[in-house]
Amino acid sequence: MVSNGKLSRRSFLAVAGLGVVSAGLYVALPSRDNGGAQTVTPAQAHALLQAQNLTLIDVRRPDEWTRTGVAPGADLIDLRRDDFVSAVKQAIADAPNRPVAVICAAGVRSARMTRLLTQAGVIGVIDIPEGMTGSRAGPGWLDRGLPVLPYPNES
Repeated sequence: MVSNGKLSRRSFLAVAGLGVVSAGLYVALPSRDNGGAQTVTPAQAHALLQAQNLTLIDVRRPDEWTRTGVAPGADLIDLRRDDFVSAVKQAIADAPNRPVAVICAAGVRSARMTRLLTQAGVIGVIDIPEGMTGSRAGPGWLDRGLPVLPYPNES
């Protein structure tokens, strides 16, 4: 289940699917909007990202990245790219067992891309329905005071 102190995607989903609290992480029940994928809050995603237990994919447009900044460590892959799925698969190739979380501005596009990635065979895709700016699911990355870097991310 844990290898080198990190959860595999399959183990993460098994724990998450049971709604188990582990190391301060609680994953909500699957949502119908995102094809039944697991969800996490921005704070949970940030904690997992910091622990290198998550790959974060920001699917917004470059103008949105410029306007709000981006989460440190996020892979920035504009969902409008013709090779979107291939770009995500390339981004996760170095850590194939790590869960993949998808974030957008307010959760609509992340839900859609979560479904698309799951249908394309990507295992362990998680939705962040609050997004960067908030939604009915919650206040979002920015209002939770989580760190952001200016775009382009030059670090």
